[in-house]
Amino acid sequence: MIYLDYHATTPVDTRVAEKMLYYMTTAFGNASSIDHVYGEEAQAAVSQASIHIAKLIGATPREVIFTSGATESINLVIQGSIHKDTNKTQHRIAVLPVEHKAVLDTCYALAKKGLAEIINLRVDSKGKLDLEHLEKVCASGLSLICVMAANNEIGNIYPIKEVGKIAQKYEIPFLCDASQAVGKIPIKFEEWGITYLAISAHKLYGPKGSGALVVRKKYHLNPILFGGGHQKGFRSGTLNVPGIVGLGEACRLRLLEMEEDENQSVLLRDKLQSLLLEKIPGLVVNGDVDNRLSGNLHISIPDVPNSAIIARVRSKLAISTGAACSSGVETPSHVLTVIALSQEKIEGALRIGIGKFTTYEEIGQASEILSSAVSLTRKVMSSQV
Repeated sequence: MIYLDYHATTPVDTRVAEKMLYYMTTAFGNASSIDHVYGEEAQAAVSQASIHIAKLIGATPREVIFTSGATESINLVIQGSIHKDTNKTQHRIAVLPVEHKAVLDTCYALAKKGLAEIINLRVDSKGKLDLEHLEKVCASGLSLICVMAANNEIGNIYPIKEVGKIAQKYEIPFLCDASQAVGKIPIKFEEWGITYLAISAHKLYGPKGSGALVVRKKYHLNPILFGGGHQKGFRSGTLNVPGIVGLGEACRLRLLEMEEDENQSVLLRDKLQSLLLEKIPGLVVNGDVDNRLSGNLHISIPDVPNSAIIARVRSKLAISTGAACSSGVETPSHVLTVIALSQEKIEGALRIGIGKFTTYEEIGQASEILSSAVSLTRKVMSSQV
């Protein structure tokens, strides 16, 4: 089977897995038990991972808090910065409406409790952010801005540097979900004025269940997990040393290999796009094609239901109809709805994700598998009319 669902998750790099195995079986100490060498070695590994992460994103190691992934990191920021205070007016959060469900669902849970008012930022039919509208919203007063670095469905890369400037101008904390972006595009945490940055290891060839939240100096969050006051009181719980080591090693490798790998992904993506446009009449490419992740190809085949295509290719080709965050939920993609795609384009949408281990041979095979599936489906549909 050909794997082209790199936005959902990436395979763990074998070099990362080998390093993790050592901290599972040999250096298995608790990083908080520093009365012996096992704990000291684990603590040293955690510190080294912080350094690798900080180098990749332009932060300092002391700003790195380890979590179970971007979803937890996002919840810690939104819930930890917005709390009930009878002496203050309601909190206001500005949100990019194409954010991951981890951001949207957490924000709307607070709104349901009456703790926050949610303001949707404007995007156009390509999913591009309206920066002028953002500035107007910021000028009216906000408690938090949530703008992702890159979208997990259509692949759009957002102008985080410009958002950071606006956030700093109005002194508003800025949460950036960078889980799809870290290790794929340059991120400059300090320089760009980001307050909180969420990372997931499994999006950059590291393990699932490991992530980080980078918190700018002098900012504090109320914890959502209690029980020991680990990690400067931000997040209690025994540290997942193998997972943290895996995240750190994955970041170290991305710093070394990102540019070359992403340049290769662009070539492969563009090749697949041209082949599919040539072989499948009526195919449409969605999103901001001039500012998207190098491995992202989001397409619609308006007259062919995506469920029919998935059913035909699932034993040969791993692609998806949308975000893994909504797995098992048969509702239209909120991202595609927000950018006002027609119902036919939403029902015919497919997300293809190319990554480090994708080959030219697989691209050619994938184009044949997809185009054949579309052709067969169209024949069946026409015979039933």
